[in-house]
Amino acid sequence: MQRRMLSKEDEAAVGQDEKAVRREDQDKINRFSRLHQKELGLEAELKLKTKDKEDLDELSSELELADEDDKIPYKVGDAFVSLPVSEVQELLASSTISIDSEVSELGEKLGEIRGDMRELKVALYARFGKSINLET
Repeated sequence: MQRRMLSKEDEAAVGQDEKAVRREDQDKINRFSRLHQKELGLEAELKLKTKDKEDLDELSSELELADEDDKIPYKVGDAFVSLPVSEVQELLASSTISIDSEVSELGEKLGEIRGDMRELKVALYARFGKSINLET
């Protein structure tokens, strides 16, 4: 690989495209970075909650096939308790409702974060143009 030096014209062109980073610009970049990290964490949490909800739905449909007289082991903390099918179905329904509310809450938080990130992207791209990359 051969190295070459920039010509005076190329050197002058590079300097024209660059803009000085002001304190408020750096604050916006830092805020964008923090929001992006928070977004990644919430997406992972949302994925786990969604999988938990799917598992509960699958379990509920399996319990519909169970005999009413059966005792079903239900996990409470680290222990399993044998409960009647109807009671387990009620507990699963309340767990599903709880997870649904958590999923919707996470979705709202993600929406707010993405909105803030969009605003920061617009401001930073307006200031720096192609010299900054905020694509995630």
